[in-house]
Amino acid sequence: MIKRWHQSPLSRGLSVLCLLLLGACGPVSVPEADNGTDVNGGRAGFSGLGASSQGYAHASPAISLGFPEDHGPHPDFRIEWWYLTANLEDENGEPLGMQWTLFRQAQQPMAPAASTAVADLGARPNAEPWAPDQLWMAHMALSRGESHRVAERFARGTSMPLPGAAQQAGVTAQPFRAWLDDWRLESLTSQGDELNRLRLTARAEDENGPFGYQLELEAEGPLVRHGIRGFSQKSADGQGSMYYSQPFYRVSGEVWLNGERVAVSGRAWLDREWSSQLLSGNQTGWDWFSLHLDSGSRLMAFRLRGGGANHDDYLSGSWITPDGEVTPLTAATLTLMPQAFARADGHRVPVRWRLTLPEQNLELEIAARHANRWMNTSVRYWEGAVSVTDAASGAPRGQGYLEMTGY
Repeated sequence: MIKRWHQSPLSRGLSVLCLLLLGACGPVSVPEADNGTDVNGGRAGFSGLGASSQGYAHASPAISLGFPEDHGPHPDFRIEWWYLTANLEDENGEPLGMQWTLFRQAQQPMAPAASTAVADLGARPNAEPWAPDQLWMAHMALSRGESHRVAERFARGTSMPLPGAAQQAGVTAQPFRAWLDDWRLESLTSQGDELNRLRLTARAEDENGPFGYQLELEAEGPLVRHGIRGFSQKSADGQGSMYYSQPFYRVSGEVWLNGERVAVSGRAWLDREWSSQLLSGNQTGWDWFSLHLDSGSRLMAFRLRGGGANHDDYLSGSWITPDGEVTPLTAATLTLMPQAFARADGHRVPVRWRLTLPEQNLELEIAARHANRWMNTSVRYWEGAVSVTDAASGAPRGQGYLEMTGY
């Protein structure tokens, strides 16, 4: 049966139990050491994402992405997310940052031939109507200045819902809708792609009172497939994910913070990714960048710590022109080097980076606007807005978001 999770002290313990299940075939690792080592000895990578994926579907360059179908869930894969970040500013030009993420985790592999049935019927043929075979987790964050407000929610659901039955959490591809309780990301259009126009609504309350946002997003460019037609390799061993983005959103709306309703506008980036073994066992985490450059280009880049050809880091990314053409980036065409560190909730994290793209003749400095953007959720990580400047002159070049895990 679908179960609602409330954020009481008891549910904090239940939340940790949920995340142990999210580790699938391995324990959730929550590294504490400054050197980024995995407390589980690297056996399953960050949060079990390098654990065994036997019985699940696997990401592959042979898979062709299709829309709107792939906006929806893929229950034959172990893990999946719908990940939205936004660089906002109020009417006075003061910057704010926003994150909203919905995660899905399958608790068991699908039965043989189930993938075909899911594609045809949207259901798992051997599942009971109320079998809780999917775990859902949602995170929201809203930042302004030194303030960083964070909330999370959990739900359990089924890949075979009864017709017309209410679901506490889930995703539909057409019309597109992703939700957990009253946190919702939903399409506002029946023309063109389902993700062209979206509305996001989320609200929470902590010891400092209520906070939240209602935002409308309009895409000004196409969907972007990363890697090889949407297959994003994550190590020299060859495993990876299916990964596409909508990096061209204009945003407007309002946020609720400290008893105020504040009108905001800005740019947003939506990531869609699913996999059954995202990392190899010796990878302890990642540093991921999504950047809106003032030239109109976009840049996605990540460094996975471990998993490279010579036991070094694994680098990848996408250079995206203003009209959406993609150039894949590799370790031969991309460098990412941390330059300065700071403490965030007791964790030593890199907060200033040097990013070099020789083929684009770019050398950029990327700096966190504030160091205290630690997500003190059940799976802990750093997520916050960054500014982008020219490394030589210091001239502004853009803005974006940075996520860092495993520290």
